[in-house]
Amino acid sequence: MLDPEGSVEHQPSSSFPKVLLIPLAMLLAIAALLLLAFSATQQKEPDFYTFKVVNIRGKLVSLEKYRGSVSLVVNVASECGYTDSHYKALQQLQRDLGPYHFNVLAFPCNQFGQQEPDTNKDIESFARKTYGASFPMFSKIAVSGAGAIPAFKYLIDSTGEEPTWNFWKYLVDPNGKVVKAWDSTVSVEEIRPYVTELVRKIILKKKDEL
Repeated sequence: MLDPEGSVEHQPSSSFPKVLLIPLAMLLAIAALLLLAFSATQQKEPDFYTFKVVNIRGKLVSLEKYRGSVSLVVNVASECGYTDSHYKALQQLQRDLGPYHFNVLAFPCNQFGQQEPDTNKDIESFARKTYGASFPMFSKIAVSGAGAIPAFKYLIDSTGEEPTWNFWKYLVDPNGKVVKAWDSTVSVEEIRPYVTELVRKIILKKKDEL
């Protein structure tokens, strides 16, 4: 086609943008997928059950196995004035409500009064033989201060309550969120209604799903 000057009119070539179109679309799709993945990662907040701990036999275990059930997390000691009353009541609670919907999770600690001085093997033997403890037990740890394990730091950060003695108790719901914390002076019987109510909700929800 001739222009008014009599020369050939050159049409702009569209081949160049077409060549770029497919790679550009692929890059946009990849960017969208990466953004979704990043958003999902950011939205997933940690909870108590996302942590790993070492059990009383020295094996690294994930607390994920307790997700979906209620947990009462306790820093225990074998030579404390609260030992006898708490161990008896904790085992009774485990017997009444566990292990499918509820568990006591016992973490020995020697930070307070040096009242848990023995080895993990001796601690477990004492709890099993003296009180028939059937609840899960974990390796001796620090539960407060800079040396506290991440799982306990989470409990402290969630409640603003840091253990100052043996037998502090943290109630964790089926989703790993901390409901409430109690110090050593509060008996297990006093907090039983809180535990029972959470367990009751689990049972009712399962019935509704049948």
